[in-house]
Amino acid sequence: MPLVYRALARRLARGIGPAISEVVLYDADSSRTAVIGAVLAGEPGPPIRVADSVASAVTGADVVFSAIRVGGAAGRVQDERQALAAGVLGQETVGAGGLGYALRTLPVALEHARLIRELAPDAWLVNFTNPAGLVTQALRTVLGNRVVGICDSPIGLLRRACNAAGIAPAELDETDYAGINHLGWLRSLRSGQRDLLPGLLSNDAALDSFEEGRLFGGPLLRAVGALPNEYAYFYYAAQDLVKTLAQGPTRGEVVASDQDTFYTAAEADPQRAGALWTTTRRRREESYLAETRTAGEQRDEADLAGGGYEEVALNVIGALLGGRPAELIVNTGNGGTIPQLPADLVIEVPCVIDTAGATPLPMAPLELHQLGLIASVRASEQAVIDAVLQGSMDQARRAFLIHPLIGSPRIAEQLLAGVCAANPELRTLLT
Repeated sequence: MPLVYRALARRLARGIGPAISEVVLYDADSSRTAVIGAVLAGEPGPPIRVADSVASAVTGADVVFSAIRVGGAAGRVQDERQALAAGVLGQETVGAGGLGYALRTLPVALEHARLIRELAPDAWLVNFTNPAGLVTQALRTVLGNRVVGICDSPIGLLRRACNAAGIAPAELDETDYAGINHLGWLRSLRSGQRDLLPGLLSNDAALDSFEEGRLFGGPLLRAVGALPNEYAYFYYAAQDLVKTLAQGPTRGEVVASDQDTFYTAAEADPQRAGALWTTTRRRREESYLAETRTAGEQRDEADLAGGGYEEVALNVIGALLGGRPAELIVNTGNGGTIPQLPADLVIEVPCVIDTAGATPLPMAPLELHQLGLIASVRASEQAVIDAVLQGSMDQARRAFLIHPLIGSPRIAEQLLAGVCAANPELRTLLT
C-alpha cells in the first residue's frame, strides 16, 4: 500500500491522474492498519481514512484494490512446509501451496465481492490477491467484467527482455505475451518487420544479463522458443526446486520473520515506521524468488527500486476511471482471444483498458506445449473455485488430484486433509 500511495502522490504532484480524492485503508488486523497509517503519516497525497470494516471501506468507492492473505504469513508457511514434507513443490501460488491458499482465500474474497456489488455497484475491483488468476476468475462470478487482475511479473519480464535486446518497450509495435497468471510466455519482440526475440535467445551473453535469461539458460530457452514468466521455472524445474527448498527456510518463513520484525519495531516507534518499512521492503525484494537463483546472485537494481505493480495498478485505475486508455498485460476474460480456451477463462495477455474494462488484443494461437500446461493448471484451479462455490469436497479433491505438480493420489489426499485440518472452516464448507 505505501508503494501505491507514494506513486499516486508523485503523479498528483505532476498534475496527472488518476484523480483520487480519498484513500481508505482496511485490514482485518487493526494493529497492522495503524502501522501502515504511521508509515504514510506526513506523506503528500490524498486524505487517508481508516475504516473499521470492509463494508465501511468499500461503500461508495470508485475502485477497490484487493491484496489480502487469508491466514497471514503463518498460513503460507504451513502450505509450503506441508507440500515439501510430502515431497512436492512448496510455493505460495504454484502447485499445492497455491491450491491451499485459494481454498482459504476464496470464501473471504467472494464475500468481499458481494459487499462491493451491494455497496459500490459501479466500482471496479483491481485484484492483486494471489493466486491472482484463480482469484480473478472466481470474483468474476460475482462482479462480471468489473474485475481486473494485475501482476507485475509480465511487465518486469518485458522490460528486462527489451533491455537485453537493445530496444525500449515503447519502441515495440506489438507485445506478444500469452498465458495465465504465473504461467505465461513472451513469444516475440517485434519492431517494424523485425522480431528481436530469436536473436536474443541465441545470444548467451545477452541472456546472462537479465534474471529470466540466467534462470532458464540458453539451451532451455532455445528449446522452448520463448521467454517464460519467471514462475514457470517451478514447472520446468520442479524436482530440482523441491530439493533446494527443503534445505533452507521457505519464502514464507523469510517473509513471516521480516513482517514480525517490522510490525513489532514500527509499533514500538511509529516515528520510524516509514524508514523501517522502506528497509523491510528492500530486503523482501532482494529475497524474491531467491530459491531459483544461484548463491550470491543479486536481483537487478531496477526491480529492487520498485516501479512494478504499483505503477501497473495506477495505470489500470486511471484508464478505468476515464483517463487515457492504457495498453497493459493484465488478467481478464478470454472471450475469443485464444480460441483454444473457453471464452470465460481468465487469461493474462496484453489488453486495452478503458472505461469499458480490459479488452484483450488479438494474438497468435498458443503452441501445444503452452496450451497443455495452461489447460492442466487452470482445470485444477477451476476445481478449487467449484469446490468453494458448491461446497464440494469432491471438487477440492479433484483440484489436488489433477494438478500437474502433485502427480500422486496418495499425496493429493494427504495434502487436502492437511489443509482441512489446519483450516476448520473448510471442513464445514466442504461436504
